[in-house]
Order: sequence, then structure tokens, then C-alpha cells
Amino acid sequence: MTRTITPRLRTLVLLLLAVTGALFAGAGTASAHAALTGSDPAQGVVVAKAPTQVSLTFSEKVAMNDDSLQVLDPRGRKVESGSPVNVSGTTYAVKLRSGLGKGTYTVAYQVVSADSHPVSGAYTFSIGAPSETVVSGVGTGTGGGVVGALYAFGRYMSYAGFIVLVGGAAFVLACWQRGSGVRALQRLVVGGWLALTAATLWLLLLRGSYTSSGKFGDVFDLELLGQVLQTKTGAALVSRLLLLAAAALFIAVLFGAYNRREEGEEKRDLNFGLAVGGVVVAAGLAASWAMAEHASTGLQPGIAMPVDVVHLLAVAAWLGGLTALLVALYRAPADAPIESAAVHRFSRVAFGSVLALVATGVYQSWRQLGSWSAFADTAYGQLLLVKIGLVALLVGIAGISRRWTGRLAADATRAVDIAEKDKVPASRSAAGKAASGAARNAAAGDGKRAAQLARQRAAVDAARRKRLRDADANRFGLRRSVFAEAGVAVVLLAVTTALTQTEPGRTEQEAKAANASSAGSSVSSSASGTLTLDMPFDTGGTDGKGLVRVDLDPARVGGNEMHLYVQRPNGRAFDIPEVKVAFTLEAKKLGPLPVTPDHITTGHWSASGVQIPMAGDWKIAVTVRTSDIDQVTVSKNAQIG
Repeated sequence: MTRTITPRLRTLVLLLLAVTGALFAGAGTASAHAALTGSDPAQGVVVAKAPTQVSLTFSEKVAMNDDSLQVLDPRGRKVESGSPVNVSGTTYAVKLRSGLGKGTYTVAYQVVSADSHPVSGAYTFSIGAPSETVVSGVGTGTGGGVVGALYAFGRYMSYAGFIVLVGGAAFVLACWQRGSGVRALQRLVVGGWLALTAATLWLLLLRGSYTSSGKFGDVFDLELLGQVLQTKTGAALVSRLLLLAAAALFIAVLFGAYNRREEGEEKRDLNFGLAVGGVVVAAGLAASWAMAEHASTGLQPGIAMPVDVVHLLAVAAWLGGLTALLVALYRAPADAPIESAAVHRFSRVAFGSVLALVATGVYQSWRQLGSWSAFADTAYGQLLLVKIGLVALLVGIAGISRRWTGRLAADATRAVDIAEKDKVPASRSAAGKAASGAARNAAAGDGKRAAQLARQRAAVDAARRKRLRDADANRFGLRRSVFAEAGVAVVLLAVTTALTQTEPGRTEQEAKAANASSAGSSVSSSASGTLTLDMPFDTGGTDGKGLVRVDLDPARVGGNEMHLYVQRPNGRAFDIPEVKVAFTLEAKKLGPLPVTPDHITTGHWSASGVQIPMAGDWKIAVTVRTSDIDQVTVSKNAQIG
């Protein structure tokens, strides 16, 4: 009775954790997949005077080259001067040529976020008045098209190869050591190694085009390849190839010396050595993802990267071991089928792996979502819900497999007895027939005929054993449930690959909030003369991101009333320790004129009698301090008077 209840209770617990565990995502900030959160001039704005530069603010630091930020006039000619530079925090700017005429200008950007994903886009602003522009199709070349699809396929194959390689080897060492001599399992693990190696080389070649032009013709561009090798992602891919060389040696020993070694203390020592070496190599391979992707940037990277390594190893132990078990159930020789004890050992390994997956998955969801609403309102959250549903389904099917395993174990003693009774007579009978046949053939001088008869009898005997094995209802049920698990696992891996290439929910929500504010009134003047400026900021510390809004009324020479509002990325007002404003008229070398507003209520400061001595293009700089040490100054230019 206990053997039946315990697996059911464990399955129910895992189902509960898998469905609800990831929902413990609380508010927090974690960077991954950079998104444009602000710009100056803002999207769609019409400015009276040509700006001296264009600046873009992203949700995290990005990598840029000389062509990452371009500004094109209505005729499609470049008007930027020099290369983009990092002016503060996550804000980057490029200088513009002087004497720009009226019309609509296009700003196109193409950068690589800190988590290795390419980010591109474009927007327009106008000087004087909007006009027609010949510019189209800019800012859309990276991360998509044929190269993007091939890169996504390469990522899928690299994950699949890693899972099969690590999980298959772990299954042999930890669950079924006799499986090291099974040819089907050997092909499975070697196939995983080949898939991961080929996919890594493929990603290395595609990387340059994937993050730049998006053209397939640039895949074999050696200059682009050289640039990739100098990036964090390139270093991670190269380190993965070096670790795969060590993995090849591990496989050679596992299926060579280890397989040939007789049972005993010497083989146990070799097993321990292979286990230690295998864990080190597997952890290194997992780290090649963790060090270059989402876990390597944002909140708590020192914790996030080890957690990511554990998550990947748990996935490999569960899904890769499941694949190896499926191969063993279907392809193991009829005279040496996988034992129920080995299936039981894998069941325990899978249970521990699922627990590790749930724990690490909850932490990763907390980093990437940032709010409850992100589950429904963002593509990342929706994909994550699909993944949670697939994991729940997988755990449910695994519960059925555990039930079949329990039945198989309950009948193990009887099955072994029947097999032994069947084996001895069969072998004696085969031996007697072979001996008598050999004697007759020897007497007749027909040695070739004797060998042929022996092979036929061996084939018949193997087919009979296979029929007996497949006729076992419990083993047949286990094979079907494990096959169903493997099918769900294939879909789950595809969803996981898509998640790694999707903008995290937190970043998407921040970008939407910033763009909504920017589109509404980044730099605007009302009919009554009130000037409104929105400026995103990031002090770099905990709770250091937000948006500051400055209202100046009537925005004319003389006395003005100023209101200042501070909001979180989700639009909620919040207080900060200090905020200061300074006005500078650079053309007349006037200022900065400091203003220290008074705190009115949560997220609201005000100052009266703010004096503007003359009309001009004033720079309004706001210094925001969110802690004792975290501070940043953001600014915009606006016509006053």
C-alpha cells in the first residue's frame, strides 16, 4: 500500500509546485534584453530648432559600434557626426552636423544588449514641420529573417544536444551502468555530442550576421567572425568548443575502458572518477550559456549564473535521462533488457531534478517578470505560462510512468524466475541441437551449413525473447508513457528556446510605460503655454529606474511655476531622497541656475517664482538621487520664451 501512495503523493506535490511555483514572481528589477525606454528628441516630436545631438536611453547597457546609431535626413543622407558615445548610465548619444534643414529625420539604432541579443529599431522626429521622407525599412535587419530563423534553430539544436549528451551519460553512470555496452545508447550520447558541437560552430558563424546586417551572405565574413570572437558571446562559444573536446575524451572512456572493465572495486573507482569529471565538464558547458545570456546581467548575477547552471543540469538529467530510458526500453537487446531497478533509480533522479527545476525556475521568473501583470500582458509571460502548463503535463505523465514502474518492480521477482527457468532449458536445448547438428554436419563435412543453422537458431531465439519482453503489459505501459513524456519534452524544449529569445516581461512593460509617456508629452507645450518634459532615469542602484516629469508654467521670460513628478516604470508615483533642477542657456553661457523644489506629496515636488531671464533654447537638467550613493543627472533642451 505504501508503495502505491508515496508516488501519488509525490506527483501531486510536484504538480502543485510546477503550476503555482513560478507564480511567486514579485516586483523587482532585473536587466535582460535591452529595450529603448527614452530618446531625445522623442519619437514624433516637432522641434523648432535643430538639435545638436540625438540621445537614446535603453533599459540596460548595450554594445555599440561606429554604425550602431544613425540619423538620416528626409533624402536618406546621414547627418550624424562621429561615433556614438555613452554619455551617462544607459544613455548613448551621437552628435549631429550643424545647419540641418527643416523636415522629418529618421533615427535608426542597431545594438547588442548585455545578454547577447541584438536589438534594433527606428523612429522619426521633425525640425520645423513634418515632411515626406524616402527612408524606409531601416532598423529591422537584425535578429530576424532567414539568418534569425537559422540562429534560432541552432540554439534549439545546441540545447537538445546538451540535454542528450549530459542526460544520456548521467543515465548510464547513475542508473544503468550495463547500458555502457548497449550500442543504441552509445549512438544516442555520441549523437548529442555531435549535435552540440555542430550547433556551436554554426552559431559562431551566424553570430556576426545575426547581430549586424542580417544577410546570409555575411555568414562566412571573416572580419565579422573576428569581431564576434572579441565579444562575450564569442568567448562563451569558443569555451564551449574547448569543453566539448574534454567531453569527447569522457565519452571515449565511458564507452571504451569503462565498458570493458569487469565489475569490482577497480570499476567502481573508475565510475567515481567519471562521475566527478562528467559533472565538471557538464557544469562548464552549462556555464557557457549562463555567462553570456540573461543570467549574466541585471539583478544578482552572482546568484543568477550558478542558479542557471543548476537549472540547465537539472533539465539535462531529467529530459536527457528520459530520452536514454526511452531508447533503452525500445532498443536494448532482447537478451539484456533494462532492469526495473535501473528504472527505479532514474525515477529518483528525475524526482530530484524536477524539485531543482521548480526552485530555480521560480527564481528566474522573479528576475525576468517583475510583476504579476506581466504574465498576461507580455509575450514572455504568456510563453512562460505555456511552459508551466507543459511542465505540469510532463509531471502528470511522469506520475503515470512511476505507477508502471511500481508494477514492474512488484513483478520483478516473478519475471526473473521465469526468465531464468526459460533461459537454462533454452540454452541447453540450443547447445544440444547445435552439438548434434555439428556432429551430423561434421560427419557429412558440411561446416558451412552448421554455422548457418546456428545463426538461424540464434535469430529465432532472439526474436522469441523479444516477443516475451514486449508481451509484458507493465513494460509495454511504461514504454508508452515514457514515449509520451519524450513527445511533450520536445515541445517544452522549443518553448524554452523561444523564451530565451523573447524580451522579458519586466523589460517589455518598462519600455511600454516609457514609450507611452514619451508619446504623450516628452517635450510638449499646451495652449496655455505650459512646457512638459519627460526624462527616463537610471541611477544603477536598487529601485533606481523611473521617469521624471517637469512642468513649467507659463514657460516664458520672468517668473514661472514648476512642478516635478517622479514615477516608477509602471507609472506609479514614488518618493526619492533628493531631486534638484538646473537651467542653462548654453548659447549665452548663462547658468546653471539651480532650483531646489519643495516636496508636496508622494512623487510630487514644486517650486514657485522660477526666474527665466531671457528667451532661448534652455537645457533643463534634473539630478535624481535614489539612495545615499546612487545618483544620476538627466537633461533635455526646450525653447522657453
